[in-house]
Amino acid sequence: MRYIRRNLNKPDWHNLRTLQPISREFGFDRGTPIDRVYIENFLSKHTSDMRGVLCEIADSSYIEKFADKRVVESIEVLHYTDDNSSATIIGDLTAMDTLPKDKVNCFILTQTLNFIEDIHQAVAGIHHILAPKGVALITVAGLCQISRYDMDRWGDYWRFTDLSLRSTLEKVFGKGSVSIETYGNVLTATALLQGLASEELTKEELDYQDKDYQIVIAARVVKNETFT
Repeated sequence: MRYIRRNLNKPDWHNLRTLQPISREFGFDRGTPIDRVYIENFLSKHTSDMRGVLCEIADSSYIEKFADKRVVESIEVLHYTDDNSSATIIGDLTAMDTLPKDKVNCFILTQTLNFIEDIHQAVAGIHHILAPKGVALITVAGLCQISRYDMDRWGDYWRFTDLSLRSTLEKVFGKGSVSIETYGNVLTATALLQGLASEELTKEELDYQDKDYQIVIAARVVKNETFT
């Protein structure tokens, strides 16, 4: 039966039957990375959360792109070291004594938790920095290659599923405080692993979502006053 299936549904490999990817640059060298399309789709749906004191990691590019400045009180940039001129907070998510408490109304944290070894302490740090009823908009990587740049400098530790991200966040924020979305399908996952760009796929191909092929997992998390 398996022989019949193989012959009735033969793969057309084209140039994919190779031990090397088309590119190792995540699509940056060919256009817009596929995961960036998914991240921006998620953030664009939650612009109403972007008000008051906003914070982003390393720079404020997504805040600048998506936030309505009329409802923004201030913009903070969190960075681990003081060699970033954009940083307004020099701190470590795993060290709460380096972070302001109850300060941020909306924390945009994209593709960061994958690179933090003590993931549970980092989530506690997110809870610490958020103001009561503050919102964290978080994305993490599911199916993707290792980031060699990060691996060689501070580590590339984790790949998530919707279940593991929800479980990790709810341990700190409590049940009912986390909503999860997933992005990706077998075609976009294959394209991402090969280093192709989003421009090489159609909108319909990018938009089709299959929960068994999660490239990006996104979470909207609310800090409830009753949970500490």
